Amino acid sequence: MLFKILLLFAAAIAAFWISAICGGGASLVLIPVLNLLIPARFVPFSLTIGTLTSSASRIAVFRKYINWNVFLWFVPFSIPAVLLGAYLIKFVNPLYLQLIVALFLILNIPQLFSSRKRELKEEKSFPKYVLAIVGFLAGFVSGVTGAIGLLFNRFYLKYGLSKEQIVATRAANEIFLHLIKLVIYLSLGLYSQTAIWLGLTIALAAVASAYSVKFILPYLSEFVFRKIGYGAMVISGLFLLVNTSEKIINADNIRITNLNVIDKNETAFSWRQSDFVLEYAFDEGFEIEKTITFEELPSELKNKYNEMHIQYDKILLEKVYKFRKPDSYEFYCYKNKHLTKLEFDNVWE
Repeated sequence: MLFKILLLFAAAIAAFWISAICGGGASLVLIPVLNLLIPARFVPFSLTIGTLTSSASRIAVFRKYINWNVFLWFVPFSIPAVLLGAYLIKFVNPLYLQLIVALFLILNIPQLFSSRKRELKEEKSFPKYVLAIVGFLAGFVSGVTGAIGLLFNRFYLKYGLSKEQIVATRAANEIFLHLIKLVIYLSLGLYSQTAIWLGLTIALAAVASAYSVKFILPYLSEFVFRKIGYGAMVISGLFLLVNTSEKIINADNIRITNLNVIDKNETAFSWRQSDFVLEYAFDEGFEIEKTITFEELPSELKNKYNEMHIQYDKILLEKVYKFRKPDSYEFYCYKNKHLTKLEFDNVWE
């Protein structure tokens, strides 16, 4: 446990220093680290303890730079969304939303190569309804994953805020979200003793970073600040994509297998307890085969199955979806390790 805390503290210090320079992103850097230490459902709780402390510390240091116009339209619409997102944690695997977040972050690659003139031209004050939409989306993503930093950093950069205003306004917008999330996670039981200690470790690192960042920002130009911000988004996205994809593959037992058989080319795809086979035959075209249970058979084929079940040791069932052709069913019948394959056209559904 002590080793885990020391490891996380070192990672959190580095993450919040990067966050200070980039205008956000510590949470997205820490998600893969926390995924290694605690179950995915507890990650948002630990992150929220740390990010709540970080937001409070940055408000104390940069409060005079808060853009209240953004704040007043962002916060009211983000609060109901964070309630919805936090509630859905019990029903939605946060790893899949983390994967979507990673893809959005990677889409910032073109911004790395844009010129100073182009970036200044793209700056604009968005309509009030855009601020409301961004607030709602930020609240929802934050409720499910516990992090919103770099995902919405592009919005702040496009709005034309200075580096100090971005740090201060983001902190003001997010502190209410973090506080609400913390209450929700506690009420839903989405925490553990280990998650609490890891969260407090992140909080300590956040305070140390917040009070040292004011000595760093004056040495960075606005253009360099933006480029570092976009670079951090892309790097975090790539890192999160690899880490999350690996966890999803292992958790949901995802497998892809290719098999060439004389005149057929088959690709088998397995996800959780379901198996799908994409098959191409020169004389039949594309087919998708899905493993099914006895209960999914039409009543007439259930009778056929009951008759054949006595004759064979085991019968495996598949439903075949054909392009521009009626569906069919396949029976894979095993007897003394010998396979007999039977196909029945779907004339009952």
